[in-house]
Amino acid sequence: MSSSTGDELKAAVSARRDLGPDFEDAIVESFLDKMGQEVDRRVDERLAAAAPSMRQVTNDKVADGQRLALAIVSLVMGTGATIAMAESKSPMEMFLIVWLGIVALNAAFTLGRRRS
Repeated sequence: MSSSTGDELKAAVSARRDLGPDFEDAIVESFLDKMGQEVDRRVDERLAAAAPSMRQVTNDKVADGQRLALAIVSLVMGTGATIAMAESKSPMEMFLIVWLGIVALNAAFTLGRRRS
């Protein structure tokens, strides 16, 4: 127990002795309110100290979600483009260009996220 907590408790007990049992509820309520504020202050300090590492975890999760979304969209769009080109009997070079573009886009996104 910190010295301020001990001082608060001593003051509450002393006030209870001075004022009598009629004011006991008010004294206890006041003490508990002050202790609640102290707990809140300590929790806020700990959260502030942990915030930078928590932000990094959150950013990593967002980046993972973005990579997954890009991969899914790339596969869907690439497959759709491949089907459309196959139906129109496009030359093989067009298939290669589309899929190389998709690979390049995904690689650029992934490498760009690692640098930031």
